[in-house]
Amino acid sequence: MLRLTAAVCLAGLTFAPLALAEVHDVKMLNRGADGAMVYEPDHLRIAPGDSVRFVPTHASHNAATLPALWPQGTEPFKGKLNQATEQRFSEPGLYGIQCIPHLAMGMVMLIEVGDADLNAAQWPTDLPTRAAARLQAQRAKLEAGR
Repeated sequence: MLRLTAAVCLAGLTFAPLALAEVHDVKMLNRGADGAMVYEPDHLRIAPGDSVRFVPTHASHNAATLPALWPQGTEPFKGKLNQATEQRFSEPGLYGIQCIPHLAMGMVMLIEVGDADLNAAQWPTDLPTRAAARLQAQRAKLEAGR
């Protein structure tokens, strides 16, 4: 009986962080509060271990790694068009997300996991103008929320 109790306690300690993790929903929209082709919300601050569920509220959207703004050593992802995608973020850092078909229209977002150093991130210089402007606005929102 003691072995069973110890095993149950060990399992509880092992999986407790997963049970406390949150899932944050992000809508992929043709038009939102901030204009055309947006994620809503367009930025998140989450804890390590949390997940983000990208929901295709309108057709022709996906969520994928923005390679130019992705922490080294973390696994990239690419969601399918018109399908919900859930991504778990385990490592602290700043993550850029893009809708591949609508990057030129500025469909990007930022996710800060843990206490990321926003100034240490390598900000991409070769993004379309609208995407770069939206990322800078999202960065300012993250900084203002500290």
